[in-house]
Amino acid sequence: MKNSSRIALGVAGAVAGYVAIFVLFSLFEFGNRADPITSGLLGLFVYSPIGAIAGAVFANWLVTRSGEDAGNGSVGRNSLKSLGVVVLLCVAGIGIYIAYAYATATPWLNRNGGNPLLVFEVRFPAGVTVPTSAQGITIELQTDLNTMPGEVTPAAFYRDGDQPVIAGDVELAFRTSHRQLAVNIEGQPSRIYPIDLTARAPHTPEFGTWRRLADGSEIRYRAKWPGKT
Repeated sequence: MKNSSRIALGVAGAVAGYVAIFVLFSLFEFGNRADPITSGLLGLFVYSPIGAIAGAVFANWLVTRSGEDAGNGSVGRNSLKSLGVVVLLCVAGIGIYIAYAYATATPWLNRNGGNPLLVFEVRFPAGVTVPTSAQGITIELQTDLNTMPGEVTPAAFYRDGDQPVIAGDVELAFRTSHRQLAVNIEGQPSRIYPIDLTARAPHTPEFGTWRRLADGSEIRYRAKWPGKT
């Protein structure tokens, strides 16, 4: 238990030594002022680690001087152990950071390959002319991370009473909750439909409820993941 406490004090000394040298290096602008990047790297990876070593040795020396550790060579052994703990903590911290950066830097929705789809239907008010083919219809998914062209499926077009309905899909590539679908029909104003899916867009086998725009058109949609119906 005492040995663990001495190692912990050495770790604290190493951290204090590293920070102290780095702060002094920064305040007094040691190194080449014409090349601050190189000077900063020297401070981080050369001078400050020397301060960490000195701090660990000094902390263990103080413990020995206080009479709590009188063993021969204990200062050196405990200092090495303390520095070893610091190195392990640094490696663990870097590993955690790399894992976090990998998971969040490019927020792919499906890292296993194959993007899920936003499957949609748009129902227009009676009297609106809608093409019976893909010609003249442009679909675009817009997010805060990307835009993605979509496709309509003319074979899935139908009429709901006197209201024409078009259908199609578009890939969901990224993990984000900021999505909207732009539906452009030649000769008509652009229609922008908010897509209220969570960032991870879980698979749903059925369409949601119809959501109406101010012009009277409506959209319903669902997320369809690869391998699911």
